[in-house]
Amino acid sequence: MSDEDLKTTPLTAAHRTLGARLVAFAGYAMPLQYPRGILKEHLWTREKAGLFDVSHMGPAFLNVIARTGDGEANHAAAAAVVEPLICGDIRGLKPGQLRYTLLLNKEGGILDDLVIGRPMSPARQGMLYLVVNAGTKETDFAAIVTAAGDRARLTRADDRALMALQGPAAGEVLAAILPASADLTFMTFDRVDFEGHALIVSRSGYTGEDGFEILAPAMVAARFWNRLIADERVAPIGLGARDSLRLEAGLPLYGHDIDETVSPVEADLAFALSRRRRKAGDLRGAARFADELAGGLKRRRVGLSILEGAPAREGAEITDAAGAVVGRVTSGGFSPTLEAPIAMGYVPPALSEPGTALKVVVRGKPQNARVVALPFVPHRYRRGA
Repeated sequence: MSDEDLKTTPLTAAHRTLGARLVAFAGYAMPLQYPRGILKEHLWTREKAGLFDVSHMGPAFLNVIARTGDGEANHAAAAAVVEPLICGDIRGLKPGQLRYTLLLNKEGGILDDLVIGRPMSPARQGMLYLVVNAGTKETDFAAIVTAAGDRARLTRADDRALMALQGPAAGEVLAAILPASADLTFMTFDRVDFEGHALIVSRSGYTGEDGFEILAPAMVAARFWNRLIADERVAPIGLGARDSLRLEAGLPLYGHDIDETVSPVEADLAFALSRRRRKAGDLRGAARFADELAGGLKRRRVGLSILEGAPAREGAEITDAAGAVVGRVTSGGFSPTLEAPIAMGYVPPALSEPGTALKVVVRGKPQNARVVALPFVPHRYRRGA
C-alpha cells in the first residue's frame, strides 16, 4: 500500500507538526515515534503522561431499534445482540461500566479482543459503546451487523478521533480540562462536554498505567489534543512506545499473542469468561473451555525474563532446560523500565509456573530465561472502592 492509499486521522496534521515519523499500520498513516525517540517516550509515560493517537481502532455504537420505556429491558435487548458472539457478561453491566471481552469463533478461538460499555445516561439505555482492534474491525463489525439483523443498528465512529492519555499524571491533567473525568474509576466511562461537543471519556487504556481514552468529534479533536499537549506534563507518544508499554503490562496483542487458534484459557484470559454464561452453557467453545479448565490444557501464555543475551522476538523458539523445543515467543523486546529483555509466549502447563528455568533461541543461540508472573511491571489503575 502506497503512502497515498493510507488513511489519515483527524490528528495526522498535528503529528506532522510535532515531527512524528509516520508509518503504515492497519491501513493508516500512524506515528511510530516523535523526535525524542521510543525509549524516552516510554519512560515519559511511566513517569508523567503520554498522549497517543489510537484513532485507527474501531469505536462504534450499537443501538437497539425497538426501545421501550424500560431502561433495563432496553439494555438486556442490546446485550442479547452481542452476547452470542463473545464470552463476557454484557447483560450484567452497570450504567457507566466497561468490560474487556473476547469475540470467539465456534470452536472457542479468539477472533478479537474488545471493550464494550453500557452508557451512564438513563436516556441512552439500549445503546452499547464498543471499541475493537484496528486490524480486525471490518470482520468484527460485519459479524455484529449480521447478528443484529433488524434488532439493532451499528453506527461506526471512524470519522472521530480516539486519543489515549496514559500515565501517573493523566488524572490531574485531564481533570484540569474536563473536571467530570475525576469521578471516573478504572473501566468506567461517560459523556463529557468540551466546547459544546460531547466526548466519550473512559478511564481505560493498554499501558498498565492509570489513564483515559477519549473519543472526540473531528471538528474539535485537534483543539482538544493541543490543550492536552500544552500541559508540560504531557508528551506525544507513538505506537512504538505503546507496544513496549503494553508488553511490560503483560497485555496480549491480537494477531501475535492471541488469534483464532488460541482459547481464552490458553491465553491466561479465563477471567473474561462469564461465570453466569458458563453456568448456562451458552458460550461458544463451552466444551473446550470446560475440558481445559478441568486439566486438559495443552499450553499457556506466560511471561519470560530473558536472563542473558539479546531480546527474543516473535517466533523465537522456547526450549526446556534439556534443549527440547516446547513453545514459541509471541511478543518480545527490551523493557525500558526493567532495563532487561522480556517476552511472552506459550509453553506446556507443566512448565508455566513462575521460576521455571527455560531457554529462548536467538539467532541460533540458546539463552537462559525464567518464567515470571505477569505483569512484568505492576499495573497502576485507579480502581473504585
